[in-house]
Amino acid sequence: MQNYPNCTQNHVFLGYISQFFVLSDIFCTYFYFLYAYAVFPLFHVNQGGLKHHHWSTSSRLTAPTLANQSKRGGDVTPTHLITADAHALSKYPHLGAKMRSGDIYFVQHLQLRYMSTQNQMLVGGVMVGTGLWIAIIFSMRTVLKGLLSWHGWMFAPHGKITCQLRIWLILVKVFSGMQTPMLYSFQNSLPHLPVPSVKDTMRRYLDSVRPLLSDEEHQRMQSLALGFEKNLGPKLQWYLKLKSWWATNYVSDWWEEYIYLRGRGPIMVNSNYYVMVNILQRSVAARAGNVIHAIMIYRRNLDRAQMKPVRQSTIPMCSSQYERMFNTSRIPGIETDTVQHMSDSRHIVVYHRGRYFKVGMFYDGRLLLPREIEQQMERILAETSEPQPGEETLAALTAGDRVPWACARNAYLRHGKNKKSLDAVEKAAFFVTLDDTEQRYDPANPVESLDCYAKSLLHGKCYDRWFDKSINLIVFKNGTLGLNAEHSWADAPIVGHLWEQVLSMDPVKLGYSAEGHCKGETHHNLPGPQRLQWNIPPECQTMIANSLSVAVALADDVDSHIIPFSNFGKGLIKKCKISPDAFIQLALQLAHYRDKGKFCLTYEASMTRLFREGRTETVRSCTIESCAFVRAMINNKTKLRLLTQAAGKHQQMYRLAMTGQGIDRHLFCLYVVSKYLGQDSPFLQEVLSEPWKLSTSQTPLQQGELFDLVNHPEYVTSGGGFGPVADDGYGVAYVIIGEKLINFHISSKRSSPETDSHRFGNNIRQAMLDMLDLFQLDKKDLK
Repeated sequence: MQNYPNCTQNHVFLGYISQFFVLSDIFCTYFYFLYAYAVFPLFHVNQGGLKHHHWSTSSRLTAPTLANQSKRGGDVTPTHLITADAHALSKYPHLGAKMRSGDIYFVQHLQLRYMSTQNQMLVGGVMVGTGLWIAIIFSMRTVLKGLLSWHGWMFAPHGKITCQLRIWLILVKVFSGMQTPMLYSFQNSLPHLPVPSVKDTMRRYLDSVRPLLSDEEHQRMQSLALGFEKNLGPKLQWYLKLKSWWATNYVSDWWEEYIYLRGRGPIMVNSNYYVMVNILQRSVAARAGNVIHAIMIYRRNLDRAQMKPVRQSTIPMCSSQYERMFNTSRIPGIETDTVQHMSDSRHIVVYHRGRYFKVGMFYDGRLLLPREIEQQMERILAETSEPQPGEETLAALTAGDRVPWACARNAYLRHGKNKKSLDAVEKAAFFVTLDDTEQRYDPANPVESLDCYAKSLLHGKCYDRWFDKSINLIVFKNGTLGLNAEHSWADAPIVGHLWEQVLSMDPVKLGYSAEGHCKGETHHNLPGPQRLQWNIPPECQTMIANSLSVAVALADDVDSHIIPFSNFGKGLIKKCKISPDAFIQLALQLAHYRDKGKFCLTYEASMTRLFREGRTETVRSCTIESCAFVRAMINNKTKLRLLTQAAGKHQQMYRLAMTGQGIDRHLFCLYVVSKYLGQDSPFLQEVLSEPWKLSTSQTPLQQGELFDLVNHPEYVTSGGGFGPVADDGYGVAYVIIGEKLINFHISSKRSSPETDSHRFGNNIRQAMLDMLDLFQLDKKDLK
């Protein structure tokens, strides 16, 4: 945990205070004009007369000033107030004999009328109407936020809608107020992530570690937790509550900084993740043309917010993570990295055979068509020039440790042509690699072909992906493709949403000609790709070589394995009246115990996007109930009842995590606060140093309506994966495709004698089958 802060105050609070005063100024300005143009004109004033008002305080305009303005023929605004005194009235008798000394007067007319009564009423009506409209919108958003803060719908019995839930759904629909909402329509109506109580978090934590600790160890941990709850905990909780009142989300900014950006190790394998698909095309240029065009269309719709907001059932989820999907790059630093996001970018950068090309995406004021992008890719593929010294392996800097990369960037790549070329890469919409290898699913060699495919997407050659870019599109020589994504800016479901849109457009909506090209015509006047120029000195080349050696060692140690589990899918699991996710998680627990002969701390990622700027929370899948079920399976005892109980407990924990009542994000933030205050906590240090030996994540299919899952399941994403979190642990990602397929992506380290991805994969397959046998389904149900 060395990456956490050790300063003594949170400067973010100052930013929130300044924002508060800016908003206050805006509201004060509005109400001033509303008062001036809507309230004052409501007082009747005789032509050329002065209306007498008794006001205690006001801005004062002296009689001499009014008199001088009147003599010059100038207008006097409706907000001019004067205070009459004896000296002024004796010196300027033409102001009126009826004015009494000491009173405040509103001057509407002296010589020329500033605004007619009709215009005053019109402006006042507009101001009042605008204020009323703002008040209605604000009220609707406030009510909707209150409605969305209630999460009882998630804990309701499956398939049953109570009267209370029905009324709540109607109110949510009424106060949503939009027939066709846009991507960010509900952002201001989403509630803030709540801060759980320290007592509840301690109770849930102790319950989660009970199956992993002996009686003595658990008693010691209870003592540490009780001491924290009574002593340091309340103080840290007070500061965290204070942040939650000001911040949009009390977790997300710290999570991005301390979990991702402050890490000094390689992000390749350790942080980045991949997404794959398995559709073949004859031409790599054509495939790239369609897919790049589809991605740019998605970006255009994203920039215009012309997409439906993602929902959980009918409940909107936060869309803030979409904002940095494109034109984004991670910038290395000595102590911490930063995320650089450009408001717009009109080009991409393509890597092929050790050379970098800048390709404009617009010509004649429009986006390039698929056939024109294919034309540009063909030009790159036909280019025969050789890489410049150091150019071919330059991106290895992004694959190695962060400090050497930061030093090399500052010393050698921030001047002259190197700076210009580096800016082109870092400010590109996204990065494209035209890979010179072939990757695909080979029915004759399914295991090895898929494993090689996964490893290529995860790390490639360690120098042919720019791992700092938010998105790397990899197009292989035989037309298969995939993505490699940097993790700090967003989580996998965000990239998955893009990938589903792209895959639905590529083969169906865009399509290909009979010759295998993109549809359309080439453009004879289209300028060709621009070759980026580099001048990399020998010292920098040495640093590149060092980073490459670190990255290659890390990549070679990754043991990847993919299981296309087609024996059954979520359709059959639902017939067992079990949550598919809970069923799979219990299968992973059973498989892990069979693999290692012990239980371990298990991480399952859930989302907290029901709250504004929410990201993820941890579900601790290894529970007392799951362990009881696994032991029953091993010892051949009564199992079905224990399976049902364990699945119910898992669903309950998942719901708590989604509704802001998880364990680990709260403990993480308390730890950050303790470091800010310079107060160490033995309890928090021990909790946050516990390794996740089994790290899991489900990649949800969010837009199933875009695909024909029955006739063309091959068009859907095959899911994706990530590297192992612990040196002696497993990483497992899975995607449920349709009713009959579940893909598992497994990773571990070859250097660990405890792990073997293929062995674990076989255990997962067998665990799934053994658990299904418990339900003794009829043969007709298995079809």
